Amino acid sequence: MSASSEIQKTRVIYELRGFIKKLLQEPRILENSLEIARRHLGEGKPDDVMARIANEISDTTSVHIPEDPQEHSEADKLFLELLKEVVSEEQALY
Repeated sequence: MSASSEIQKTRVIYELRGFIKKLLQEPRILENSLEIARRHLGEGKPDDVMARIANEISDTTSVHIPEDPQEHSEADKLFLELLKEVVSEEQALY
């Protein structure tokens, strides 16, 4: 593995570690984020929807996710994708 990919991997792990720690310290973030995702998913173009979700999460929690998808970190992308996946699975059950 190249040095640059090792550095990238370390950076992503460090960012995810910090994010998970924040979620453990403030458990309401998950509940609020899922609520936001449920309200917005299925409305309009996927990129616009994810930007609205990111913006509302940033406005209502201590998590900051850039509105512009081009500025999302790997942890931002993973979190938004997991929100989408969980909400989709919930909707499939009903």
